Amino acid sequence: MSACQNAHQLHPEQHHINVLEMRNETSKVDYYMPKTCQQCDNPPCVSVCPVDATFKRQDGIVLIDNERCIGCRFCIAACPYSARTFNWKEPKDAELYADVAYDVELNVPQKKGTVTKCAFSADRLRKGKLPYCVSACPNGVYYFGDANEDLVTNGTTKKTVRLSNLLKENAAYRLMPELGTKPSVYYLPPRT
Repeated sequence: MSACQNAHQLHPEQHHINVLEMRNETSKVDYYMPKTCQQCDNPPCVSVCPVDATFKRQDGIVLIDNERCIGCRFCIAACPYSARTFNWKEPKDAELYADVAYDVELNVPQKKGTVTKCAFSADRLRKGKLPYCVSACPNGVYYFGDANEDLVTNGTTKKTVRLSNLLKENAAYRLMPELGTKPSVYYLPPRT
């Protein structure tokens, strides 16, 4: 979380990836569940944006252009995953970014009165690097890759595995698939 927050000028209470502490009531085992933008194939946030500030790239990543965002928050209301954050105050370290050109892939510098969310670290992907959260996770629990190539890797072991095998062997699931948003993020159940 902190790697993401530092890269995107987020205050401690703002999250692009929010790691929730969960509890399995049957086994009484605690586990952690990261909650982020689901990078939907059918994103409701895109269709409600009146100024096309939220858009989906050809590679499937959903971005926000804060140069276009008018802060109406329609996208926040439309997102069933609560994955967006409104910039109610000046971004963290705003003075350090005063003369920095806006980068839509990094979504920095942030701007008060606009919306922000996870962009799968599109700026790092362009350079062939893993997202900030994947690279920084000391436990290697985040995998990232390309569903079309059927390959994913994590930030710790750098081991590449078949996405289809990882999903099948671990009974992977997506959040609220019944909504028809077609999330691109998969979850693996906790191991006890």
